[in-house]
Order: sequence, then structure tokens, then C-alpha cells
Amino acid sequence: MTMDAVIKLDGCSLTRAQLLQVAHGAGVALDEHALTRVAKAADFLAAQVAKQEPIYGVSTGFGSNADKLLGAHRLRDALPGAVKTGQPPHIELQRNLIVTHAVCVGEPFAPEVVRAMLCIRINTLLRGHSGIRVQTLQALADMLNAGIVPVVPQLGSVGASGDLAPLSHLAIVLLGGGEAFVDGQRMPGADALARKQLKPVELSYKEGLALNNGTAQMLATGVLAVAQLEAMLDTADLAAAMTIDAFAGRLGAFAPEVHALRPHPGQVQTAANLLRLLDGSTLSDIAYHLVPKFRQWLPSSWATPAAQALGFDIGWDWVPFTQRHGREKFYQRFLPFRGGKKHQPQDSYSLRCIPQVHGAVRDALEQAKRVLDVELNSVTDNPLVFPDKSNAAFVEEQVISAGHFHGMPMALAMSYLKAAIPVLASISERRLNKLVDPATNDGLPPFLIGNEDGTESGHMIVQYTAAAIVNDLASRAMPASVYSIPTSANAEDHVSMGANEARHVLAMVADLGKVLGLELFTAAQALDLRRDMINAARELARHADVETFAEKVAGGPLPDTEERAGFLAEVDALRTQLAHSMEYQPGRAVAAAHAAMRSKIPYLDRDRALDGEVALAVAMATSGEILAAARAS
Repeated sequence: MTMDAVIKLDGCSLTRAQLLQVAHGAGVALDEHALTRVAKAADFLAAQVAKQEPIYGVSTGFGSNADKLLGAHRLRDALPGAVKTGQPPHIELQRNLIVTHAVCVGEPFAPEVVRAMLCIRINTLLRGHSGIRVQTLQALADMLNAGIVPVVPQLGSVGASGDLAPLSHLAIVLLGGGEAFVDGQRMPGADALARKQLKPVELSYKEGLALNNGTAQMLATGVLAVAQLEAMLDTADLAAAMTIDAFAGRLGAFAPEVHALRPHPGQVQTAANLLRLLDGSTLSDIAYHLVPKFRQWLPSSWATPAAQALGFDIGWDWVPFTQRHGREKFYQRFLPFRGGKKHQPQDSYSLRCIPQVHGAVRDALEQAKRVLDVELNSVTDNPLVFPDKSNAAFVEEQVISAGHFHGMPMALAMSYLKAAIPVLASISERRLNKLVDPATNDGLPPFLIGNEDGTESGHMIVQYTAAAIVNDLASRAMPASVYSIPTSANAEDHVSMGANEARHVLAMVADLGKVLGLELFTAAQALDLRRDMINAARELARHADVETFAEKVAGGPLPDTEERAGFLAEVDALRTQLAHSMEYQPGRAVAAAHAAMRSKIPYLDRDRALDGEVALAVAMATSGEILAAARAS
């Protein structure tokens, strides 16, 4: 395997960013000072075994077998015809621990998850409190660096005593058992080692327990999930910003002085991010009366071939003089035309409350990151070895059984994210629904398609797909951490289920990306329509006389009536404002994201098969391609 980089592990300074590098191909090197600590703990254990000291998991059994002390040889060897292993019980204990615990089922974890698990396990063992030998730890690093990826089925950990079964699938390959992927091929573990010129390892005191007792699966999965969710949050802000521009929305709800009054960090960050994404927009905060509403295209809609090619018509409704009583001041500021935007000072919650909703998810993410950062450089196996502890009267004061393998800190953090992910998906789907619903999309066509012949569905069913995913996410948001099932004959009578939580979060983030891709796909169509409709009004205003422009306004007085002159004067004021305005465009970052979408997915002028385009939009969102285009702007 060609390593992109080498990350030096010392047990104390591994970061999420470094772990992601290893997950995606970087190699590892072991710090020499850390290996000194490792050797000291292993030598200490060997000395205690020589003294016949009772040590859990070294000279006793595991779990509910902790009351069984190991003898010098197997009692079963005295049976007639018994096949002797030639191994003392201390060594057999460690091997048996691995081979009997590797019982996970289901589809294998992706290679990046398994590589992250290996890296985490190596890093925590480097702290020197686990009793593993240097050569065993180096063999684990050699396996990772050689590109051997143990097959680790996804189902089997209860999150205490750590991820026993999944980690046993890692360790069993080190022993020459199990299965592994090498160069994309699945093969027996012994063949994998042989292909990379590595030899199987025979475990010594406590090494099996050191290798499989810890939180590496939930931690690896959680770190990968958090990294993806972090990108999805920025993508969610981008999708929201594109939708805001498509609505010609109002930006006051994102003002810094507003969020200074309720300064939740994620909320403040989201509001600022939206303003950055929408910087340069001339659609947002546009005067209400300048926004026309969609009308069905007819052959008589436009006078020029270029305008006819638009595929839509536009218009306003005029507010008669008789309906303005008590509203005179309002109509001094806003012209009396009802187009696509209602005369109201606020948008619906799915637009106005984006900082509060996206921001709350950001805060949940930050809590998860804090927990993961602590866990990355923690010792999570049992028992813990303290060879340097002075004045110890008994070995129990230097080899201490505790509960660092319990995954509840991560389980609860992941439960928080499980609740947060459907929230982010739900508000995205609500924005998408607003875009396609003519009752809520502020003058855009139903389902964002002209449909003058009644034969087209446009983006109707895109919303169905988003709704189905949101429902699925919501149904999976039940926290696994609240449902403990005791194990090991009730010796392990409360478990975290943190491995399930982290695995769920990783899968749920992927589905969240699908919803965001669908919103971006729909918002791009809506943005085309909104921009083109307003700019079509602007072009007509620049080239038509007042009578021609007035043909786009319904409800005006008939010619030769007393009110006609006043009506035309107001129409001319609307025409003049549009004619003297700059061309309308979205924010610069939104425009860049829209252009990236349009470089691969064209505007939907007539119904066509959308399956490939929807899949492409989702891929562009989940891969970060659209977000990268926005950031580059």
C-alpha cells in the first residue's frame, strides 16, 4: 500500500483530523518514548505472573469467570487420550478470548472505519497501561501499514465491555485467523498476512484483553460520522441560502444584532454563514411590489421571440383605490401591486428560523466533538496497569479493574446527534415543500414547471422522496443508549449500546445528505424561475411603454374611466423602478453552487426522466462538490 502520509502515534495527541488521514490511507509510526512505557507495563505483568499473583484477565478468567484462577496446566490434559496444546493456560486464555469473541454478523464495515479502529486501538495501547508487549503492538501497526483490512461485520457490540466482538475481528487476523481485505480482495486472515510477508502473532499475558477491550468501533464510527455531519451542516446552510434567494427572502432575521440577543454559538455561526452565502444577492430583500407572480404561458404572452422562449408569463394584481382606505401610508412606500411576494415583514419558520434550527444541530455536533476528542487519547481497556505506582501493598493497587470500556459518554453524545439529524432533514424538506407548493412558494409555478397543457409533474415527486427519507430518519432516531440489555451472565449488567448509536449516526448522516441534495436540486430550479421572472419583468420595463407594461397587470380600470390615468401613473412608477434596477442575481456563493449544479443538470423546461439527475444531485451534495464550488467563490 502507498501511504499518503505517516502519523506518529504516542497515545496522547491523536486528533480527529489525523485519524481521518489514517482512515483514508495514511500510515502510522510508533513513538519511541511511548514504547518505553508499553514495555514497562508488559514487563511488570510478566513479573507479577511469575509471583503467581491473581490478576483479572491474566491469571483469572473473564467476566463471570473472573472467580476462576488459572493453574499451571489444563486439568483436561489428564483425561485419557487428551490432545495437549503445549500452551500454558495463561497463553491459551488470551487466544481463546479473541477466537470466541469474533462473532459479529452482518455486512462488513467500510475499510475507512476498520482502519480508524486499528489506529485508535494502537494509540490507546501506547499509553502504557494495558500490558501489551512492544512486538505485538508493532505487529498491529505493521498490519495497518501493509493495507490489511480485517473483515469486521457491523452487528455485535453492546458498547461495554467496550466493542469486544468487533475488536476481536481485528485481532483474530493478527493471529492468522478470520478474514481480511487486501488490495480489494477478501481472503483468509492467514493468506492476508502471508501476502504482505507478515507472520501471525502468539499472544502473551493480557494481550487478548488489551486488543479487544475498548471503545474503538464506536469511536471510529463516531469520528467519521461527525466529520461527514460537519460538511453536511455547511451544505445545509448552502441549500437554505439557495432556497432563500429562490424565495427572494428577507435577511433581517439573520442580522448580527439580532443573534447577539440570544448568542447560542451554533445559532450565531449559522446566521453569519447565511449572510456570507447570500452576500451580493439582489434577490433577497427585494421590494415586494417588484416581484411578479407566475402566469401560464400562452402564445400571446410576449411580443418578441426571445421573450416567448421563456416558457412562462408574469403578472401582478392592482389594488384599486377603493381598497386602500386606512392603508394610505403603506401605499406611499410600497406600490399597490400584488405579485409573487406578500406584503408581510417575515418569512415562514423554515426560512426565518434557520439559524435557530441549524444552529442547535451545530451545538449538538460540538458536544459530540468534545466527547470524541477526549476519547481519542483515553485508555479504555480493563484492567488498568500502573507499574509506577509506589507504596503498593498488593498487586490490586497496581492492576485496577475499572470501567473505562463503558461507552456511555459517546453513546449519549451520539444519541444527541441521532435526534438532531432528523431535525435538519425535516426543515430541509419543509423548505423543499414550500418551493413546489403554489400556496406557499410566493408566486412560482406549481411544482416548478409551466404545465400549460396539464401534462407535467415537474418536481412534485422529489418532495415525496424527501418526505420518505425524513420519516425514515425520524423512525431511527430512538436512542439506543436508553435500552440496556445485560450480558455475560449479568456480570455486565448495564451496557451503553454506543456502538449501535455511532453506527446509526454514520448511516443517518448519509441519508441526511440525500435530503439536502434534493433541496439543492429543487432550489436550483426555483432560483432559475425566480431570477428569470424578475429579470423578464425588468427587460419588459426597459423596452415597453406604459400601456404595454400595463397588460401584465390585472384588475386595472378600463380605458376611458376616471381612474385610468391614476392607474397608469402607478404602473409607470413600477415600470420605472424595474427599468432602473440592476439585473437581479443570487448571492455570489449561491450563484457558484447553482452554476456547479447546472454544469451537470440542466434546467427542467419540460418533464423528462429525473432519476439519473436526482442521483447526480445527491452525489454532488454528499461528495461536497457543490459546497466546494460555493466556498471557492
